[in-house]
Amino acid sequence: MPRDDANKTAETLGASIRDRQTVSVSNGVRNVHPVYLDRALNAEAWDSEGNRYIDFVGGIGVLTIGHRNPVVMDRVIAQCDRFTHSCFNALPHEPYVAVTDWLAENCPIEGPAKSMLTNSGAEAMENALKLARAFTGRTGVIAFEGAFHGRTLATLALTGKTKPYKTGLGPLPGPVWHLPYPCPETGVSVADAMAAIDKLFAVSADPKSVGAIVIEPVQGEGGFRACDGEFLVALRRLCDENGMVLIADEIQSGFARTGKMFAVEHAGVSPDILVMGKGIGGGFPLGAITGAEDVMHALAPGGLGGTYSGNPVACAAATGVFEVLEKDNILGRAKQLGEKYATHIAWLRDLPGGHVIGNMRGIGAMRAFELIADDGKPSPARLQCLLQLARENGLLLMPSGEHANVVRLLAPLTIPFDQVDEAFAIIAKLLPKVAQVA
Repeated sequence: MPRDDANKTAETLGASIRDRQTVSVSNGVRNVHPVYLDRALNAEAWDSEGNRYIDFVGGIGVLTIGHRNPVVMDRVIAQCDRFTHSCFNALPHEPYVAVTDWLAENCPIEGPAKSMLTNSGAEAMENALKLARAFTGRTGVIAFEGAFHGRTLATLALTGKTKPYKTGLGPLPGPVWHLPYPCPETGVSVADAMAAIDKLFAVSADPKSVGAIVIEPVQGEGGFRACDGEFLVALRRLCDENGMVLIADEIQSGFARTGKMFAVEHAGVSPDILVMGKGIGGGFPLGAITGAEDVMHALAPGGLGGTYSGNPVACAAATGVFEVLEKDNILGRAKQLGEKYATHIAWLRDLPGGHVIGNMRGIGAMRAFELIADDGKPSPARLQCLLQLARENGLLLMPSGEHANVVRLLAPLTIPFDQVDEAFAIIAKLLPKVAQVA
């Protein structure tokens, strides 16, 4: 088929999928990039029209070791040849236990650690809240401004952002109190955040009514804001003094993204429950909670579980992820990648149009940068311009942040460094055009 005819055929296919989506998909499901993935490998992706992209979205942090990692795929294929499903609550299987074995050895939990597997991060957080209630006999939860913990009803109550997640839903499960998140980007100090907790206890909530404090050590949707480590230490002490459960949400920051296996390790803090998802499954639906034995045993047998929770194929994929994390020194690579990001972002600022690049955020390879207006204020318009132009030039980027002006860098940690260079060269080329946006 001549090239022009092939291109027309590919474009027709893309348009056909868009038409079908309009007919059959809820408008509540929004797409950041209006292209349709056809195939992918490691940090590269190709759409239904044959266009190639460098993927800095990575399934929003899922693809820590890349699309279709060969070790993961081998484990998945081998498991599919044996059996594809068994509900662990009814008929247990070894792949589930292989995952919980690894979690017991590698999660920063004091004393014996126990785990439960889920389908997703949001489901994991739901079960963490159940356990906190059962263990403490209390219903109150403290969460933080800018947080994102999921879209289910209970996790939405924790999420510290109204639009678009909570709009039109009415009262959510609670009580939940949102307090300031201490980090450089918010300008909130540890002293300020602790004062807010003291005021909460003095005005609105008896400490003995609060069962859990839920925090992302590095906020994901909030724009890769890293919590001050001293605050995590203070929260650990506060929970110990008041019989509260400390829940660390590592759904996006876990599995080497920050240069530690889990971000909370940077502060040397052990939570009571660690909530995981995204990167654990290597592209297959899996989440987990790992916690202290007494907390994890707070519900009676049968109180935890789910038909698909800990699906054997997803568990097999996770064991492949664990192997790659160790064998390929992904922790070391995350540190190298973070340094490379920092160097490139500093370079961008010195280029024509580079004044649109604001502060860099994050830790390790969990990095982001702001798009700002000429007066230094957040510029969501410039971010949207960059997203579109980057996509048209073969680079997929992911937005975030309170003002929708932060670009998250979520490429696989296995991305070849020359592709990182290629990605930032694309951004550099586009900066003068982005700077023309008011």
